Amino acid sequence: MLLLKQLEFTFERSTIDQRAGRDVDLELKTREILHSLGLARLARLVRVEWNSRLQTAAGRADFREKLISLNPRLCDYDESEIDRTLRHELAHLLAQFRAGRRRVSPHGPEWRDACCDLGIGDEVRCHNLPFLISERTRRFIYKCPSCAREFPRVRRIRRAVACLRCCRAHNGGEFNARFRLQLVTAAS
Repeated sequence: MLLLKQLEFTFERSTIDQRAGRDVDLELKTREILHSLGLARLARLVRVEWNSRLQTAAGRADFREKLISLNPRLCDYDESEIDRTLRHELAHLLAQFRAGRRRVSPHGPEWRDACCDLGIGDEVRCHNLPFLISERTRRFIYKCPSCAREFPRVRRIRRAVACLRCCRAHNGGEFNARFRLQLVTAAS
């Protein structure tokens, strides 16, 4: 009898972990989409996985690894939500692939063009699924020396960052050290 309980436990666990790790079916679907766009090189490299560590995000794209990670909680919704999230993350890979070594904005014009090519032209930046919301304390407060606008941040800024509003207004949108953000407080 004890053996049966262990088998039942193993069976229950395998159904829970069913959406963990690599998903070959979604990889094939992704490759078909990319082949239809004439992107055989990217199609050979892309991988799709279910990642149970994703809590607040529906998906994530890593261009260096050519990896799309999806939140297993997407399975609680219909197939169209999985497809839309897959295409959203694929648009990130496609936008960066087309840009080459040039850095692109995560949800900028290149990404929007890729979304249109993937059939989700009306895609928005964030999903509206009822996943957990990550509320992190913004411990670092930065201030623009020109306009005195404050910028609360979760992490310390490691590189030179300037107030975009002031750079646009006074320097044609180009970086200017006069508007470099200054750390005001670092609460512990």
